[in-house]
Amino acid sequence: MRTPRTLLVFLLALATAVLGLTGTATAEPDGPAAARDVATAPEARAGSVVEVVGTQGDWQLLVDGAPFEVRGLTWGPAVEDARSYLPDLASMGVNTIRTWGTDESTLPLLDAAADHGIKVIAGFWLQPGGGPGSGGCVDYVNDWDYKGWMLYQMNLWVEEYRDHPAVLMWSVGNESLLGLGNCYDGAELEEQRAAYAEYVNIAALEIKDLDSAHPVTSTDAWTGAWPYYDAHSPDLDLYAINSYGSVCDLRQTWEDGGYTKPYLLTEGGPDGEWEVEDDVNGVPLEPTDVEKRDGYPAAWECLMAHEGVALGATMFHYGVESDFGGVWFNLVPDGERRLAYHAVARMYGGQVPANSPPVITDLTAEGRTAVPAGSTFTLSADVHDPDGDPLDHEVKLSSKYVDDDGSLRDAEFTRAADGTLTVTAPGRLGVWKVYLLVRDGRGNVGIETTSVNVVPPQPPGTGLSEGRPTTASSFQEFGNGAPYLPEHATDGDYGTRWASDWSDPQWLRVDLGSARTFDHVQLAWETSFARSYEIQVSDDGAAWTTVHRVTDGQGGVDSLDVTGTGRYVRMLGTERGTGWGYSLLEFGVYAS
Repeated sequence: MRTPRTLLVFLLALATAVLGLTGTATAEPDGPAAARDVATAPEARAGSVVEVVGTQGDWQLLVDGAPFEVRGLTWGPAVEDARSYLPDLASMGVNTIRTWGTDESTLPLLDAAADHGIKVIAGFWLQPGGGPGSGGCVDYVNDWDYKGWMLYQMNLWVEEYRDHPAVLMWSVGNESLLGLGNCYDGAELEEQRAAYAEYVNIAALEIKDLDSAHPVTSTDAWTGAWPYYDAHSPDLDLYAINSYGSVCDLRQTWEDGGYTKPYLLTEGGPDGEWEVEDDVNGVPLEPTDVEKRDGYPAAWECLMAHEGVALGATMFHYGVESDFGGVWFNLVPDGERRLAYHAVARMYGGQVPANSPPVITDLTAEGRTAVPAGSTFTLSADVHDPDGDPLDHEVKLSSKYVDDDGSLRDAEFTRAADGTLTVTAPGRLGVWKVYLLVRDGRGNVGIETTSVNVVPPQPPGTGLSEGRPTTASSFQEFGNGAPYLPEHATDGDYGTRWASDWSDPQWLRVDLGSARTFDHVQLAWETSFARSYEIQVSDDGAAWTTVHRVTDGQGGVDSLDVTGTGRYVRMLGTERGTGWGYSLLEFGVYAS
């Protein structure tokens, strides 16, 4: 193990000389100049000495000689908001927060944490972090430039913050062993994972050379990382693991593997979308607020039952985002407390707010498997507030399973006397996630989810265009799923589409075979819709008459009552609604 470390240090020293760096925190051009200006001098700090002590199966974490059980949450808000949120975390009984990256922006968070008696597991991000799909593939066998630079960064910030009283330990990487599976396979994957674990050990040794007062760990997903750490990272003080639905299996896996290090849960919470079954529309079944509330203490109980090995947890997630992932995992989306917030505060022995969030159960959407675009559907649920507070309702929609957009948008709805809600469905086809939010006006929110499958409206009359010859001004020949041919817009299949070049104007026309009179046109747009377009008719395909004009298109499905006569009918796009071209799933012409 010392040979690659020696080579790495040599290469790093060489790079430092070439760049004109000294190898210390005082000379790095992108380094923490501002942080050093305001930081307290090391000799004036009240930094803690943190140790992992004990023998096989009988370990504990000590902070300044006193036993310390990690009762934590992962940190989500912006660093500049630390002083706003840290008092709340302290009131919950939280004694530790975990971060994924450490740099010049970290100091305000460390300072605020120290002021409230909270420790920080300071992370260092390595690619490909965060598991599959996170990007940033790295060749850990051969890419010494990347490894040297990241080691330099880790050393830089360890030296800068090692004496800060908030630091509990250092964590190298996050789910990179898992993420490498998105970059390599077979024997090469095994070689890369071994090289990554060896690099983690090099980093641990370098950090310990600079800071002997804090342990070093490395975080990965589930227990598949443990064999690599066991074989290639002997100088880690403990393992750190992200596990959600399988926390209660950790102990058995540890015992079966014969491992010789304690561990810390660095992410844990509700079952993730990768762990649950799908609903009738193919959408992962998000746990209910009640299930999330009950899941945190159940996971904590399983974890800490592994006495002498499990050293605590930073549960996921003290975050304020209110998007798809925020609603799934966050205790305080938009700063509002949920049932799980109360459960975690109770679990950690903190102050549980006297006023409880609204409770929503049995959320259902009528006709959820086939809701015509732009129509309405009925949403019903059992909603009650334990404190009898008056409640406000809100409905939001997410196109996560249509176009991977995780944001939530407002839905139009009305609420009837019986408590049911009539919701206007999106105009865009596909499966939408539906969110019911209920607030009590006291900073609490209940959130439940379901899904609806938005389908094309059934147009009136007889179809004239399906299967007829179709041409266009252009079509996209290359790209994922290409070519996107004109005839795809009249094949009756909403799984295919026509797509044009990325310019204005563009057109798509269908030949009805002879002059026909029609009274309805339906356009089902893909993401690339028309802001402005015309429906035109022609007898010869050369001279065109406009019979309908749209100037405020919003995409989705345009179902138009328009009368015209001609052999040819075309859509002439004059203004795109996106930066791409025009794209139609279907272009239908109908006669009563």
